[in-house]
Amino acid sequence: MGITVNSFASVSLDPPFVLICIDRSARAHSYLTQSGVFAVNILRRDQEDLSRYFADPSRPEGKVGFQGIPYTEKVTGSPIFEGCLAFLDCRIVATYPGGDHTIFLGQVEALGVLQEGDPLLFYRSQYRSLGR
Repeated sequence: MGITVNSFASVSLDPPFVLICIDRSARAHSYLTQSGVFAVNILRRDQEDLSRYFADPSRPEGKVGFQGIPYTEKVTGSPIFEGCLAFLDCRIVATYPGGDHTIFLGQVEALGVLQEGDPLLFYRSQYRSLGR
């Protein structure tokens, strides 16, 4: 199950923790609760189509939703997209209520930079580029 999130943050360096916030009504919410794992893929600027695809609630669920998208797996079995800038492979260690969202705290089990490039940014409801 994949999802595009707009709430992701680093929490701690020692131990390495990150968080994601997921709407309780999102299809991915129950998957995250049951699986106990997630990966964060930092997309390149030219991967907007991938971000839009995983933001679409009508896309296929499960492994079928990843057909045609090359990925590998590291420690947790979560998909790491080939060609993304970087990834964090995480195991959920705690959840917290956050209004209509749940805050998932993940301990980073593996991470890496896969290539250089400009990140895909989403700000004020639009995809944007870094000013250079």
